[in-house]
Amino acid sequence: MNEQNKKTVQEETPKTTQGVPASQPSSWKRAMSKRWVFPAAYIAAAGIILTLVWVYQGTSEQALNSDPAGVVETGTKGTEETAVVDGEQESVEVVAKSESFVWPVASPSEVSIVKPFYESEGSTEEHEAAMVQYNDTFIPNTGVDLARGDNKSFEVKAALSGTVTRVEQNPLTGQVVEITHDENLKTVYQSLSDVKVKENDEVKQGDAIASAGVNELGKTLGNHLHFEVYEDGQPVNPKGFLPEK
Repeated sequence: MNEQNKKTVQEETPKTTQGVPASQPSSWKRAMSKRWVFPAAYIAAAGIILTLVWVYQGTSEQALNSDPAGVVETGTKGTEETAVVDGEQESVEVVAKSESFVWPVASPSEVSIVKPFYESEGSTEEHEAAMVQYNDTFIPNTGVDLARGDNKSFEVKAALSGTVTRVEQNPLTGQVVEITHDENLKTVYQSLSDVKVKENDEVKQGDAIASAGVNELGKTLGNHLHFEVYEDGQPVNPKGFLPEK
């Protein structure tokens, strides 16, 4: 083989390193060696993640809007009523509100408390004013007694809506009406006349239930209403529930 042919063969034979042919760098390695490759990859990945988040949020909002029953509200009670909107009936939720006490008389400005509730933590003077005397016995007053200054009778009304659970004639307290309300409340009306309700009647707040009268236990008070409030079975001061006049 002449010198020219040897040179040609050597040029065509791949170079070796310690007997192993030297490999040429691949196109992938050449691309990865560029400085801009990794930042570009991070940006592309972030874009994909943001797109997925946007799609997920849009799907969630669409599901909530299409199914209002999936949203749970707490702290309120409601009932459904039917309303007509653009000629079509729709169910509208109405939030139920608890009633506040009203005075159990037709004209609160015409009556005053003539005997207060007996507070165990009251002063000696307050205790004396809240004692009911019957013969030689003194009884703590478990309600308030309301009367007019002219000793005339007056209309007695329900202080709250509820169910009449007792109507009776008592030899000491006169005619009695008991009304049971929500939230473990009861109101009791004594010393009545002309009772207009009977047991198991449903009454609305402000409904007339009787007229004020006289009784044996509070005969010194004349025509009056003895009004009691019970919470969880215990008598409480009605004045704390009644609004300011």
